[in-house]
Amino acid sequence: MARSPARVRLLIDGYNLLHATDVHGSDRLAGTLQGAREALLAFIASRLVKRERARATIVFDAAGALPGLPDEYSYEGIHVLFARKYPDADAMLEALVESDRAPKELLVISGDRRVQRAARRRGAAWQGSAEWNRELRGRRPHAIQGQAPEKQPPADVGDAAFWVSEFSLPLPEPEPQRPTPTPPKRLAARPSEEGAANAPSRGAAEPLESAESPFPPGYAEDLAAELEKTDRRPLDDE
Repeated sequence: MARSPARVRLLIDGYNLLHATDVHGSDRLAGTLQGAREALLAFIASRLVKRERARATIVFDAAGALPGLPDEYSYEGIHVLFARKYPDADAMLEALVESDRAPKELLVISGDRRVQRAARRRGAAWQGSAEWNRELRGRRPHAIQGQAPEKQPPADVGDAAFWVSEFSLPLPEPEPQRPTPTPPKRLAARPSEEGAANAPSRGAAEPLESAESPFPPGYAEDLAAELEKTDRRPLDDE
């Protein structure tokens, strides 16, 4: 049979839950155990409604408590206990579970197996600190006693880029853009090419200029006439 949320009473292992979160102190208490404890209480109070806070008890080791701090007090309706008369908070949590008159209404929040076994022995429900922390962070924070609601932290970009890279198909590599060919510049003609360009075509032979004769006009004309007469005479029979 499922428990009614209105009847559930929370019993929280304080420092065990603190180790499962990333809350820290602020201002002058930054980095101190007291600052971390107060930051944890503020975080829980901002995620639980008034009815839930009134039915919640959180136990801390007494070793981290200030000397003048009372054994118990209330923070925004949450019952805060320090295990001063016990070896540690686990021993006090065990005693509280064992002595509870309605253990089936309990939800014990702890990652410690010793505390979880004590809850099982009495039939109480239990939940690990890390899991409950994730559940609280999934709730919308609300203002308490005039305080501004806690802002949700922005998404981690480095992580978003990682998951996108893990589950997204890789984008195709863009094709390299081929350079547009540039018309070649006209190169200056080399001397041999320039001479060849100016040379006349082989198919068009230029007429040869007649060379000037070195002999005077009429030279050897009588010899040529005599030879012509000789060629015209009939040959004698042998």
